[in-house]
Amino acid sequence: CSISVTSCLSCTCENEIKLLTAEIERLKNFGCLGVSPSLEGLRDENAKLKYRLNFLQKSLQEERSKTAKSMININSCLQEIFGAAIQAAYPDLENPPLVVTPSQQPKFGDYQCNSAMGITQILLKTKEQKVSPREIAEKISKNIPANECIEKIEIAGPGFINIHLRKDFVSKQLSSLLMNGVQPPAVGKRKKVVVDFSSPNIAKEMHVGHLRSTIIGESMCRLFEFAGYDVLSFGVTKELNHYFIKAWELICDVSRKEFQKIYNCLDITLIERGESFYHEMMKDIVKEFEDKGFVQVDDGRKIVFVPGFPVPLTIMKSDGGYTYDTSDLAALKHRLCEEKADILIYVVDSGQSVHLQTVFAAGQMIGWYDPKVTRVAHAAFGVVLGEDKKKFKTRSGDTVRLIDLLEEGLKRAMDKLRDKERDKVLTAEELKAAQTSVAFGCIKYADLSHNRLNDYVFSFDKMLDDRGNTAAYLLYAFTRIRAIARLANIDEQMLRKAAREEVLILDHEKEWKLGKCILRFPEILQKILDDLLLHTLCDYLYELATTFTEFYDNCYCVEKDRQSGQIVKVNMWRLLLCEATATVMAKGFDILGIKPVQRM
Repeated sequence: CSISVTSCLSCTCENEIKLLTAEIERLKNFGCLGVSPSLEGLRDENAKLKYRLNFLQKSLQEERSKTAKSMININSCLQEIFGAAIQAAYPDLENPPLVVTPSQQPKFGDYQCNSAMGITQILLKTKEQKVSPREIAEKISKNIPANECIEKIEIAGPGFINIHLRKDFVSKQLSSLLMNGVQPPAVGKRKKVVVDFSSPNIAKEMHVGHLRSTIIGESMCRLFEFAGYDVLSFGVTKELNHYFIKAWELICDVSRKEFQKIYNCLDITLIERGESFYHEMMKDIVKEFEDKGFVQVDDGRKIVFVPGFPVPLTIMKSDGGYTYDTSDLAALKHRLCEEKADILIYVVDSGQSVHLQTVFAAGQMIGWYDPKVTRVAHAAFGVVLGEDKKKFKTRSGDTVRLIDLLEEGLKRAMDKLRDKERDKVLTAEELKAAQTSVAFGCIKYADLSHNRLNDYVFSFDKMLDDRGNTAAYLLYAFTRIRAIARLANIDEQMLRKAAREEVLILDHEKEWKLGKCILRFPEILQKILDDLLLHTLCDYLYELATTFTEFYDNCYCVEKDRQSGQIVKVNMWRLLLCEATATVMAKGFDILGIKPVQRM
């Protein structure tokens, strides 16, 4: 596909390499002429330039190598192609609509471009030209640049452009995936992301209210890390005002050990940072707002009104103490100005939305960041409900301790495995691995598979069901897929050799459907990077698993003699499709923080 995937870093490197090469040649000539009052100085400068040149050349080579291995986002490719076609067809239009989506039905092709209707409205409003969407679609189609991914296009209905992909292009991308593994799309310059999540209270136990922030925040960190970002993950523990330092430090140590037990169970990695970390910065925050004239005094309190928000921030109490508003402002400034975050994400419940938006707006007002340059986002989420649709509580009405919830999950997962008689076929070690995989995987997936903006009902019965969109179903599907090659006596080395030599045939409609579904992974991840809605990944993994089932039911991967049961034929290209499916599922699980097992 004639697609521009060279990153900004590559362009910068190329330009600097040219300048450095020219400068080195200049220094050589300068030395040869003998006009050198400080030959040693020239040598040092020349050495530094050569070192920088070698470094840049290596960086450029690595970037190009990474780009060559990256999975192509087909949707982005098509948007680039159709964007160029629209620009050529209508050069006078500013920011014309560009809508490319996967087709919902095979008869409408593989993707659709639905820009013609929007362009019709723009031409009517801005130029008073009445042109039919179909006529616009035809004009766009005539201006599609040469490329390697589109087989043909068709105009349907009032002006939909149906796009059919080339099978050799899809086959080539699948082969690249099998040889290079699941690689993130090229993202250009490496950016720093700071994620604030979990944030338990010192001297209090973690409870079910901490579950969503912890699970969602960890998954977001994993996604950004996979996409090539430099990620810092913080959990800011809430601390009381304390007078007995020794006793308080002991309480903190005990609390952290208890928190870590839960983090170990859920495979959570973060930097614990108490509010006291920001304490010395708070007086400077108050002074900065005072110096810039934003502070008002109200009954002894120092408050800051932010335009558009009716409730002010209290940055100092009447007794001279600081507040959560002060510590949140200090944390915001530290992350922006000291940590140098390009993207800052707060995974905090929806109830804090107004407060956080006020803090963000205050930071913008005082000049700490420009929202056009730095992304500061609140990834809000709803509450966990019990099956009575009320806040999840124990029978006695108490808040559910998180450690109790995890232990109950382990018990129920083992009961489920024994009901399926898995204890009779798995070793003790395999059974234990399956128990933890199912228990913690199901708890995580039940949360992540719901739109985080909504409340969700916590039900062990539903999350442990091995039918439908659950972790239990997906984990079982994954172990089945991994077992196909193993039962055919095909090992990893044989699969790697086949990936290099075999052409993936996609003639059967179910092969074609599965191949396209596998390659949608990068566009799914890009969507989540944009909107931070992780349930999209869960929906995709479920779609991938069900699409694989359709393929497996209709396309023989391994053919056996009906009488003897002996293997008579192995369709290697189909085993490669199995492997590609499992590889993508494994990476999806990793991003969600779920650990699959080989036997279940």
